[in-house]
Amino acid sequence: MNMCGKGDAPVEEQEQASQAKPQDQGERDESQEAARPRHAVPKPGSVPWDEDPETAMSLMLSRHAVRSFTDEPIDQQTREALQREVRRGNEAGRLHMCLAWDEPEAFDSRLAHYGNFSGVHNYLVIAGPADKGLEARAGYFGERVVLLAQQLGLNSCWVAMSYKRRLVRASLPKGDRLVIVVALGHGTTEGKMHPCKSVPQVSKPAINVPAWFTRGVEAALLAPTAMNQQGFWITLTGRRDLQSRDIVQIQPGGGPCAKIDAGIARLHFELGAGEKNFAWQDNLL
Repeated sequence: MNMCGKGDAPVEEQEQASQAKPQDQGERDESQEAARPRHAVPKPGSVPWDEDPETAMSLMLSRHAVRSFTDEPIDQQTREALQREVRRGNEAGRLHMCLAWDEPEAFDSRLAHYGNFSGVHNYLVIAGPADKGLEARAGYFGERVVLLAQQLGLNSCWVAMSYKRRLVRASLPKGDRLVIVVALGHGTTEGKMHPCKSVPQVSKPAINVPAWFTRGVEAALLAPTAMNQQGFWITLTGRRDLQSRDIVQIQPGGGPCAKIDAGIARLHFELGAGEKNFAWQDNLL
């Protein structure tokens, strides 16, 4: 068993009051899918996944929420690749993310079983010193780990509540705020696509926009969000920066996970639009 520890590198769920089963961060219930169809995901190559638009889009399209996992272990090479991405995210995003391997206790609870989680023995903990931008950075850099995991053949699910928060908090450095957790492993299914809003429902202006802006919004609509709300709003402001790049703004919707959602959607927009084509109105860091 390997829990996140204080010596590690600095490292969705909203429960409904109704009788409906709780849904995690963009995560629909996959328990009714009996088979685990294999999808064609580009394997790691000489060009990093985030520098190849086709690979990035393939990963965003193929990654869906999975709550049930097999006992197949995660190999050492995959673990090391994910650890490297976690270290990069911690340094760039001022986070204290860490990976817990072969640790079944966090998801051994009635709430986890009620949420249809099973076989969760590995997970990503996303935490950091509390500040105004922590949740957005948690979503952005956490999703980088999630997409890399998808390329490496793993499945995932963003989880806000269905785990033992006290147990996970105990593994964090003093003063850190626990933001969210991502379950990782070999899924019993590959998940399935959730319903998406249309481009005009989450962005403006709706017409006469550059093709890269539309591609970015379409990619953002593939981002997991709490309860599948897709409450973020993306605006082409009509202004330009000193390098004559169009300025884009992303605003979170409402709800306790809204800023995390906006951080995830921000990464997706960048991957779809191409960072060279625009500048953000606000600095994530």
